[in-house]
Amino acid sequence: HPRGIKVIQHVLLSPPRRHGGEAIDRRTSPPPPPDAAAEKDEASQGLHLPEDIRWERLDKARFFVLGAGLFSAVSAALYPAVVLKTRLQVAPVAATGAAALPPSAFGAAAAILRREGALAFYRGFATSLAGTVPARALYMGALEATRSAVGPIALSLGAPEPAASAATGAAAGLAAAVAAQIVWTPVDVISQRLMVQGNPCPASRYRGGVDAFRKIVGSDGLRGLYRGFGMSILTYAPSNAVWWATYSLSQKIIWSGIGCYLCEYGVGVQEIDLGNGDSSLQPGCKTVMVVQGVSAAMAGGASALVTMPLDTIKTRMQVMDGDGEPITVGRTVRRLIKEGGWAACYRGLGPRWASMSLSATTMITTYEFLKRLSDKGQESGLA
Repeated sequence: HPRGIKVIQHVLLSPPRRHGGEAIDRRTSPPPPPDAAAEKDEASQGLHLPEDIRWERLDKARFFVLGAGLFSAVSAALYPAVVLKTRLQVAPVAATGAAALPPSAFGAAAAILRREGALAFYRGFATSLAGTVPARALYMGALEATRSAVGPIALSLGAPEPAASAATGAAAGLAAAVAAQIVWTPVDVISQRLMVQGNPCPASRYRGGVDAFRKIVGSDGLRGLYRGFGMSILTYAPSNAVWWATYSLSQKIIWSGIGCYLCEYGVGVQEIDLGNGDSSLQPGCKTVMVVQGVSAAMAGGASALVTMPLDTIKTRMQVMDGDGEPITVGRTVRRLIKEGGWAACYRGLGPRWASMSLSATTMITTYEFLKRLSDKGQESGLA
């Protein structure tokens, strides 16, 4: 339909247009003459998406303090899925020596609950929470600083806006993951050792995070805390790059698909007064949050699928003992394939997919809300 194509092009490529101060209710107004309708398409149907809040506009103290509280709450809600995923990834070989299939996610969850109680799903959470604050601070700082630096460069080099947005997201996610792993790898090693206690795998018994820290350093030195650091980078760096690139592209695709309908029917949009009798159509806060949430879920699912084998190898390197031999990527992969073939690399995919999709949806909506709260101008244009 020519009109629909024109509106989609207008949403994606044009700067925001202005029209008269009166709101247009296309659901009740009589259709204007064809020439007037075409003129109105040009003048008033551009959807002005809210401007992204850049790093320099954020109140850094408020951003990090509020972020610590908000993300700690989200982590607490999603932690049981992480425990379940980790238990499935280190499921032992059957006593007969034949490869034993791990139980289903629901079966494993029921077994843990029956044998160890509900608190088993929060083993290692205190350690994880203690590391969340500095790790998230490094992550968010590197993410926003890289986005602010790379975005303008990509556009200045002549890259199309969708490609520049995806490249910026990938670069920012990569930098954020590398920065966060400096803190997160030791926390991951300790918390995952605590997660699998009670699970019949070759891991030591620890009385808590501090005891685990002492025993790991005592037996392996500080190097023991960074076991699997290389695999963590290889897992989380591509995962974050895929996530942020997919998230940016998903938003573009969704807005291009629904933008014309929002303008056409006046659903989910509001009219912003620009002064001097001019106004602009802008998506409402709820509409923006829904689009962000759906985009985040799509990005989380894609990222989980792409990086699952790397995450399984990384988890095993951090948790399981080497039976007197050095723990290397090659040995870990061979042992894993011997247990269950290449399908063993995808143990725990269901819980990880669910965890990453739910985590992505909650995290991104929380993150965007946090940025609005931390905006120095106190105005995001979404209220």
